[in-house]
Amino acid sequence: MVEKSEIIVIGLNHKTAPVEVRERLAFSREDNLQVLEIVRQKPCVDEMVLFSTCNRVEFLLATKNPSKAVEAVKDFLADFKKTPRQTFEQALYVYDGDEAVRHIFRVASSLDSMVVGEPQILGQIKEFYQESSHCRACGVILNRLMHRSFSVAKRVRTETGIGDHAVSISYAAVELGRKIFDKLEEKAVLLIGAGEMAELAVEHLVTYRARPIFVANRTFERGLELAERFKGTAIRFEEVRDYLTQVDIVISSTGAPHYILVHNDFKGVMRARRNRPLFLIDIAVPRDIDPEINRIANVYVYDIDDLKSAIQENIDDRQREARRGERIVDGAVVQFRRWFQSLDVVPTIVALREKVEEIRQLELKKTLASLTSASEKDRAAIDRLTAALVNKILHDPTVFLKASGDKHKHKDKQSLYVNITRELFNLDERNNRE
Repeated sequence: MVEKSEIIVIGLNHKTAPVEVRERLAFSREDNLQVLEIVRQKPCVDEMVLFSTCNRVEFLLATKNPSKAVEAVKDFLADFKKTPRQTFEQALYVYDGDEAVRHIFRVASSLDSMVVGEPQILGQIKEFYQESSHCRACGVILNRLMHRSFSVAKRVRTETGIGDHAVSISYAAVELGRKIFDKLEEKAVLLIGAGEMAELAVEHLVTYRARPIFVANRTFERGLELAERFKGTAIRFEEVRDYLTQVDIVISSTGAPHYILVHNDFKGVMRARRNRPLFLIDIAVPRDIDPEINRIANVYVYDIDDLKSAIQENIDDRQREARRGERIVDGAVVQFRRWFQSLDVVPTIVALREKVEEIRQLELKKTLASLTSASEKDRAAIDRLTAALVNKILHDPTVFLKASGDKHKHKDKQSLYVNITRELFNLDERNNRE
């Protein structure tokens, strides 16, 4: 029997785990390479890609032993994150086969995002795939799957209106600010972190004439670059607490592993502000802002899960377009299945043709040796004749084996025919001898 890897996905996301669990299991970009190296070395893992964003942590694997691979990932998470399995195990989902493929296509197409249709996820998925490729953690199966997911995402984006309305997390954060302050014009804003999420947020804020804008980033140069682009002011990271008395809105999106702002940072702040409302939006995972700060009067703290309630407007339109996207994904899953199932039969077809060709060459050699008077032209004609016979004889079995997976829609049927073919023609004879 020819053993082949199966495709599985094991992970958790915003639908199955609260932010408290997701932030405990999230991997930094510095961690990613180490995780790929460790997990890829496990005997039950043939290929892998790791996805770790603020809303999901997922392991995409090709494995010949799915159950063992799932347990290996659970053990790894518990060990690497120093977190008991019972803390996160109930939040994990496991997909295999078509469902795993469908899940990856849906993730890349932003059909599984907290904000359906948001464009950032595809870029993130491509970056994670590149990391796996550079580590040589991907092989034939996952390379094909990932490239196919990119083309599916492009089709969903171009053939539907899934991304027509601005309902990103950054947009949702700004909309929440509008609900608290009525209008954002002349509201001072402090951005902590100068990453993509912060950049998207400031774009929306500028639209609503929020100003002045201050940008604090651990790398001052990066903060200065973002501030200059939007006519704001870059400040040192150490100055963040000093500016809490001056701004109205704080949006934090750093990659720090700990809180940037804690309860003690607000001693005297509200008195200096004369109790003017202060709006804190934490769109980082792990969280940047201690939720205990929310207990302070007139200070409003919202984390990424709280933003769900702020993005309902325009969601219905996107959901209708998402249903069209689901049809594109379903068709792509069928196409990928056909390719994937062909991996079962290709080695058998190649082995069958090689064995028959070996027999043909042996018998041809014997025959031509006895035809001492045959001309070169005659010998070539006999060679062509026997080759044509072999091709015609093997044509129907080859077509049948290739089509068996589609025809019967079950891989067990195809596996049965593959195994019968290998036994019928004794294709494993050479391996057994070796």
